Amino acid sequence: MNQTDTPPFEIINPNELYDPRSNGYSHVAIVPPNMRTIHIAGQGGENKNGELSEYFDQQVQQVFYNIQHALASVHAQITDIAVLRILIVEHDAKKHQALIQIMQDLWKNHAFPACTLIPVPRLALEGMQIEVEATAYTA
Repeated sequence: MNQTDTPPFEIINPNELYDPRSNGYSHVAIVPPNMRTIHIAGQGGENKNGELSEYFDQQVQQVFYNIQHALASVHAQITDIAVLRILIVEHDAKKHQALIQIMQDLWKNHAFPACTLIPVPRLALEGMQIEVEATAYTA
């Protein structure tokens, strides 16, 4: 799928629920049967050499860079993601806004994936501030 195509699954935000798009996610992803399922393990903000920036926004950018490379290795892309699970250390409004801005830039004119954000006290590596697990689907 390229950036202008419609994903092979449906993203909806029921009228009975608040509109989450300004927060960079959607409520529901409907995936038809027989889709190729791609699970991306939790990606942290470390670069190829295992180095972590001390800055949250740079770690977020690196996380999605890592996810995009993982997806590309199986001929998929970021708009094929239907579900995200995001873990943030010491979550606060400033970190949330940085995450939302980066997601809005990445998904631009596409529906956001369904998403759960989970504040956590610590992640696997010292200095790791965010980890994102993704599930993508392709035809």
